[in-house]
Amino acid sequence: MTAMAASGLRARMESLDMLANNVANASTGGYKADREFYSLYVAPEAQENDTQVSMPLVERPWIDLSQGVVHTTGNALDVALNGAGFFPVTGPNGTLFTRNGSFAMARDGKLVTAEGYAVQGAGGAPLVLQPARPVEISRDGTVRQNGTVIGQLAVMDFTSTAGLTKQGNNYFSASSGSASPSAARVEQGKLEDSNTGTAESAVRLVNVMRQFEMLQKAASLGEEMNRQAVEQVAKVGS
Repeated sequence: MTAMAASGLRARMESLDMLANNVANASTGGYKADREFYSLYVAPEAQENDTQVSMPLVERPWIDLSQGVVHTTGNALDVALNGAGFFPVTGPNGTLFTRNGSFAMARDGKLVTAEGYAVQGAGGAPLVLQPARPVEISRDGTVRQNGTVIGQLAVMDFTSTAGLTKQGNNYFSASSGSASPSAARVEQGKLEDSNTGTAESAVRLVNVMRQFEMLQKAASLGEEMNRQAVEQVAKVGS
């Protein structure tokens, strides 16, 4: 019982870490929540002896890529994606992907993220804007200034998102899977909210804490039972 409770405590601690990160990013634009898959571990010795003793564990985490709520900001350089896809940007070590469309114009006119990474156009080159001119972005990502086409925002999606990993600051890197143009709709003057769900995360956090407390009591009870068993054996031996 002590081993099973300890395994459960470890799984609950991993869940707490994920939930805490989700809650911390509840107001981060385009953030995608972390979730977890659970499974039961059965020791080889138990399998050989047909003993039905298993311990819970977090098999692997996964990223919830579901759509977040889109809200209006009125900022011409804010863009949101409605549908599956990512904005590719040029990071320090290669291409990164993000759902956070809170962009700005750098001094050289490049459209950049909050971290200064250049937003890629449809051909992979950065988009360069003319300062002090209004910017219009259509639903297919075409960027115009004074009626002249400047370029088109690249929006990419993956046949499989299994190779996507978080890189911090709301970016993803792709270790596998082929990227192709996405049919997601680009909406100017809007941003996508985090899909965490503050109320849901709070309820899950309370439930995990209660489970943690129960498992702590179970571990203490198992330890006490073991102590008493040792004492009883010692009495019989004497």
